[in-house]
Amino acid sequence: MVPAAGSVRARYLVYFQYLGTEFNGVAAVRGSQRAIGVQNYLEEAAKRLNSVVPVKFTISSRTDAGVHALSNAAHLDIQRRSGQPPFSPEVLAEALNGHLRHPAIRVLQAFRVPSDFHARHAATSRTYLYRLATGCQRPDQLSVFERNRCWALRADCLDVDAMQEAAQHLLGTHDFSAFQSAGSPATSSVRTLRRASVSPDLGSPFVLPQENRQVRRMTAVLVAVGLGALRPAQVRVILESRDPLGRHQTRVAPACGLFLKSVQYGSPGGNPACVQWESQDPGGFTPWRHREPPGARDTLGPATGPCPALHAMEARRDQHLTT
Repeated sequence: MVPAAGSVRARYLVYFQYLGTEFNGVAAVRGSQRAIGVQNYLEEAAKRLNSVVPVKFTISSRTDAGVHALSNAAHLDIQRRSGQPPFSPEVLAEALNGHLRHPAIRVLQAFRVPSDFHARHAATSRTYLYRLATGCQRPDQLSVFERNRCWALRADCLDVDAMQEAAQHLLGTHDFSAFQSAGSPATSSVRTLRRASVSPDLGSPFVLPQENRQVRRMTAVLVAVGLGALRPAQVRVILESRDPLGRHQTRVAPACGLFLKSVQYGSPGGNPACVQWESQDPGGFTPWRHREPPGARDTLGPATGPCPALHAMEARRDQHLTT
């Protein structure tokens, strides 16, 4: 399609959130009647904006089926007809929300960015939050507000000290291929983990910078340590094996407990508001914010849930170490 003479194409960075229970991941699913992604709904809403060229969302962070996002991001181009000015970011966010046809998706905010900005490549890091609850002997013990939003364990407790010890073996820059899916197309599995802690309360979330499937595999390994099935020192052996088909690293924590918490950027177009967007989860827990010393990023974790103990594991991936 040839754009109309005089029409202006504007690029936007959009932050959005979703509960992933009903979706086959965030990416659009083409040609399927049963599976559908969050992107399908976003692009369907964007059709109502009457852009001269079709609007395509370029997603920053892909999430698996059942995984949620407190805040994901994407860029998109909108080209209005000649003589029509670009939408303001506020109008764009409001219009997308007005046209969205699924209650589990919401646009949080939009920003104008340069025409060469790329939502995936420009991200400096991504943060993931994994939530699990202990002491849930039966499914009906879990609050309806927590269902499909955490990993409900039957065990009454976890050995948090052992998990903390195990997490220290993951600190630093490593090849995390042992926690990567076998046959993964990623060209590099080298990541840097700068801080790690495990806590059953709000004071100390668990932080490690990995992709969402890797977070789920490492969560499963650390839970195995907490349950006494693995010794903390075995985590280093697993890490150094670089074998994704090993006995313990093939276990994957359920998708329902994982949230993409935020995507961090530099300052596209000189707009400091674009650095990061974090939002409260639309489900049954309240994020908290802890201000760290200057130069450190905020952290986010859940309030105590209805089960005897709720644990949070938070993961940050450094973009410069990935492809």
